[in-house]
Amino acid sequence: MTTSIRRAAAFAGVGTLALAASVLVAGVAALFAAVGALALVVDDGPVFDLFARPSDRREGRLRGLAAFAFATAGLAMLVMLVGLPTRVFAAAVCLLAYGNLVEQAARTRSDAAITATAGFTIGGFLAAIAAQTVVLRVTGDPIEPMVPDLVFLAASGALLAGLLRSVLFERDDPLVMFSVAFLLWFFADLTVTVTPVEVALAIAITAGFGYLSWALDTASVTGMLTGVLLALLTIVLGGYPWFAVLISFFALGALSTKFRYEEKRRNGVAEANEGARGGGNVLGNAAVALVAVLAFAASDRLPVDSAVFLFAFAGSIATAMSDTLSSEIGGVFDRPRLITTLERVEPGTDGGVTWQGELAGVLGASVVALIAVALFGSVGTVGGVVIALAGVGGMTVDSILGATVEGEQLGNQSVNFLATLSGALLGAGLALLAGLSA
Repeated sequence: MTTSIRRAAAFAGVGTLALAASVLVAGVAALFAAVGALALVVDDGPVFDLFARPSDRREGRLRGLAAFAFATAGLAMLVMLVGLPTRVFAAAVCLLAYGNLVEQAARTRSDAAITATAGFTIGGFLAAIAAQTVVLRVTGDPIEPMVPDLVFLAASGALLAGLLRSVLFERDDPLVMFSVAFLLWFFADLTVTVTPVEVALAIAITAGFGYLSWALDTASVTGMLTGVLLALLTIVLGGYPWFAVLISFFALGALSTKFRYEEKRRNGVAEANEGARGGGNVLGNAAVALVAVLAFAASDRLPVDSAVFLFAFAGSIATAMSDTLSSEIGGVFDRPRLITTLERVEPGTDGGVTWQGELAGVLGASVVALIAVALFGSVGTVGGVVIALAGVGGMTVDSILGATVEGEQLGNQSVNFLATLSGALLGAGLALLAGLSA
């Protein structure tokens, strides 16, 4: 057994103590606080050797163990003070601890990033299910009716944790644990009706979609995790029609990225990493859509008709589709013009547009609108026009921001986010004006 696996197993053993919260939360909080305090004074011996990370050895303190223990103690305090569900607390702690253990074991087989990511995600997923089951069994709550919810929370938490760990440092694990706990708390508080078959099918579809995007080099590992998480939440919280709208962007966007890629690379306008989009790029284009899905799922508690969030979702995706097709297809044509002055600019200039790219953008927004009309009976022809206009409007905002503030003040991902936000607001606003929502 390697040092990294022994250390991960030791952390997992400490994390298992969180299950005792099903009996006495205050005792667990005190126990983890004591572990954190002891970790700061132990600087030698077998315990130090077992838990010490490379950075701990340089500093002569078990700061990693202390941070993990104090964070867990703080999370236990939230169970007592603000009602964080005990099963969510146990799931978040065990997910991180055992996900890391399986990840370290997977690394002994292969040093590929996809192997480590898969190990962490699968290990964390299984540990979160097991932790929730133990808590429910100890507290005497029925387990069978909760199975779909347990699986959904475990899958969502494992994907979020895997995503965060892929972009953060090992010392940021407490932040990962808190992020997972708050996300699962939100989901546990929602009224989501889903069967075991529906959850299993959703996980299978999104996992297959993620693997395909990675295997075809259309997304990096981080981009794949981001896309899978977004897809899973969209299916479970929205439904398959919502997923169809989302997947249309990922599929056509990926194809357009590969369109005449070598030519775009020679012109200096191609996506980096052979067109494989990272998590930041995916989130920049789909974060607003995710918020719309979450708001739709919680619409029974909001003073806004749920249809508004549907049009916000579709408007943001139409914008992302329109902007991506406009950039990727328009990028192969020479002599673009700056959208603000219509002056000729070099290919790749932020805010530069071509008529071919604009036409591709309009078609992209129209595709999203047609899918929405076909799959949502409440959208109709007028709603389809609203979505298409929102997509084209958001694309135009993206170009204007590119010509005015991108580069010195905002990065590309921030511009994408603001553009999709504009498309969402435009879609929701036009829907309200057209009387498409109450």
